[in-house]
Amino acid sequence: KQQVKSNSIKDLNDIKRIKEYLRLKNSFNYDRHLLYFILGINTCLKPKQLLKLEWKQILNTNDTIKDFIIYNGYHFYLNKSCKEAIYNFMSRYDNYKYYQYIFGDNEPLVIQTINGVFGDIEKAFHASLDDLKKIEGLSIKKSENFLKYRDKVDIDRTFTEVETRGINFLTLEDENYPKMLKNIDNPPAVLYYKGKLFECNLDKTLAVVGSRKASLHGREDLKKIISGLANTDICIVSGLASGIDTVAHTSAIENNLKTIGVIASGLDHIYPASNKTLYHNIENGYGAVVTEYYPTFEPIKFRFPQRNRIVSGLSFGTLVAEASLKSGALITANLTLEQGRELMCVPGLISNPNTQGIYKLLKNGAALVTESDDILNALNWEIKKDTYSEQLTLPMLTNEEEIIYKNLEIEEKGIDELLALTKLKLDDLLMNLTTMELKGIIKQCGGDRYKKV
Repeated sequence: KQQVKSNSIKDLNDIKRIKEYLRLKNSFNYDRHLLYFILGINTCLKPKQLLKLEWKQILNTNDTIKDFIIYNGYHFYLNKSCKEAIYNFMSRYDNYKYYQYIFGDNEPLVIQTINGVFGDIEKAFHASLDDLKKIEGLSIKKSENFLKYRDKVDIDRTFTEVETRGINFLTLEDENYPKMLKNIDNPPAVLYYKGKLFECNLDKTLAVVGSRKASLHGREDLKKIISGLANTDICIVSGLASGIDTVAHTSAIENNLKTIGVIASGLDHIYPASNKTLYHNIENGYGAVVTEYYPTFEPIKFRFPQRNRIVSGLSFGTLVAEASLKSGALITANLTLEQGRELMCVPGLISNPNTQGIYKLLKNGAALVTESDDILNALNWEIKKDTYSEQLTLPMLTNEEEIIYKNLEIEEKGIDELLALTKLKLDDLLMNLTTMELKGIIKQCGGDRYKKV
């Protein structure tokens, strides 16, 4: 049943790591996430069966641990004792980037702890191992890691490289460091940014997250909701990824709103490349692009779920536009609740797999959003809006155009559907559709389908 074959013992360190795991598994109350996290295997075995695996059988699962970490981000769901168990197990691996992933890049909590004791970041940076051993709650292993990677850093060179790139930065000690972000459990020790961060209203920030493979309906619904916030001082925060993130940023710009893009790499990199223009637009007047990563850090997969805490941490509330049950947007949703912020969701078609996560969140108490006023009510915001609401004035329509327009009032339709509903000839229908597009009252969407503007 176990489907895991014994492997030959080639490395004494492997034996020690596995034995340590077996010792730890009897010391803590493991849940399903922790078991899968440590074993890192895709298996049909239940947790109780997993606990029966012997260390010889676990040897050939080690190679998949990092992939499991990257694709699932289960550390967000673990309790304190589970995290301690993972630390004791994973710290045996000489691979710092995965160690960083579990406990935060550059260990922000460790840096805060050390800095809090010494009261001065320079003194903290130059602390000795003996000094660090005296700090309550800071393990020897963490102290040694801090010193190990500190000694590899050339402070003057790294500082100069940031300055020559024209990159701005904030530290936790800076009085301008965003207050909402500083209030989360593990704020980034350093925040790098390009653009005009302080032209954004950090007292009215709304995070928008969702699927990278957003449906047409999801994109259009989000555009409509954000357009209701046009010409206000609200700032839209998102992750500059494809899909919903891109729609959130572009809609903000189109509606004269500031926007902040939180990326999962250093500022030397643009990912995805298709958003290059969007990056530059945000940096050059429409907001700011921010990150916790040093400029040269690449957009490696494990950094994406980690940056989500910044997206939600900068914001008073998070709006989820589309999300499947395994979507990274659900990680941001959970972080939003952990940070004590408001969680909101845009409903979608129940037949769309990307709405399964949405309806799960709604059933668990997330606020329902179908228009911009729902966001204002949920966050208790008052904004100044023009008393005059500009209405679309329809130009004079011919009888045939009016028939077509009425059939597009509820939802978009294709050529074949319009032929059946309007009873027009194909040539006449196509000519009228073209004329109506030129008048700006309908637009083409997805092949031969049309919708009203």
